[in-house]
Amino acid sequence: MAFTGSDICKISFAVIFPPLGVALERGCGADLLINILLTLLGYIPGIIHALYIILKY
Repeated sequence: MAFTGSDICKISFAVIFPPLGVALERGCGADLLINILLTLLGYIPGIIHALYIILKY
């Protein structure tokens, strides 16, 4: 699986602010709400979820 330039940008956004990376990948939906909740509960779970979403899709 090759990474594109946009994937690298999304990953860097996901490390800085996880909901932004998910919003860029999936838009405004259930994945974004889950990521916001995980980020509020803990920064690391938000990052893990964001990376999972970006790398899966």
